[in-house]
Amino acid sequence: MKPARLTLALVALAVSLLAVPAFAERNMVPTLDRSFEVCPDRPAEPNWMQEIPLRQAYQRVLVQDIYRAQNLERIIETESCDCEIRFPSWDAAEAEFHEQHASDERWIMLEASDAYNQRANDVRLEAKAICETAGNW
Repeated sequence: MKPARLTLALVALAVSLLAVPAFAERNMVPTLDRSFEVCPDRPAEPNWMQEIPLRQAYQRVLVQDIYRAQNLERIIETESCDCEIRFPSWDAAEAEFHEQHASDERWIMLEASDAYNQRANDVRLEAKAICETAGNW
C-alpha cells in the first residue's frame, strides 16, 4: 500500500473510531423516572425541597444529609433494614432541619452538612452489613 493511501486509511479509521462514542452518547436518553431495585417504594422528597432555587441548593443538600445520617443510624439501632427503616418518610429530617438549621447562614449549613456526612460515613459499613444480610443494599 502506498504511503498516501495508508495515511488516508489510518485517518479514516481514526475518524470512524472517534465517531462511535459520540453516536452512542447521542442515543443515551436521560430519564427523570425514579426506579430503584432495592426498596422501590421510597418516599419522594418533599415538594419544597425540589423547588428550592439553585442558589439555595445547599439547604436541600443539608436535608438530604440529615435524612441519610438518620436512616443509617436507625438501621444500626434497630438492627433492621426493612424498607420502612432504611427509607422512611422525610418528616424527621425535615423537622430536624427546621428546628436546628433553617435560620442558619449558608456557611453554617455547609458545616452542618459535613458533620451529617461524617456521622453517616461513621456508621455506613455497619449499616451496609445489616442491609446486605437482609438483601436491601
